[in-house]
Amino acid sequence: MPMPDMYSVSSSNIAAVGYDVEDQVVYVQFLNGSTYIYKGVPEHEFENLRTSSSVGAYLNRNYKNIYPYERV
Repeated sequence: MPMPDMYSVSSSNIAAVGYDVEDQVVYVQFLNGSTYIYKGVPEHEFENLRTSSSVGAYLNRNYKNIYPYERV
């Protein structure tokens, strides 16, 4: 699964985020080098994440325990 275009974000924990429109998959690249994907995420929810004033807090509050995820 090739990674989509990634957007750099200002975060103490997250380096970049990306979105695969076709598969509704969000990619989250952490500063420690790990990448996780979140599945079944609507596009507007990715935009909310990308433009959030705190990307890490938004991810914790609105993605964890809501969308299935895995490390890639």
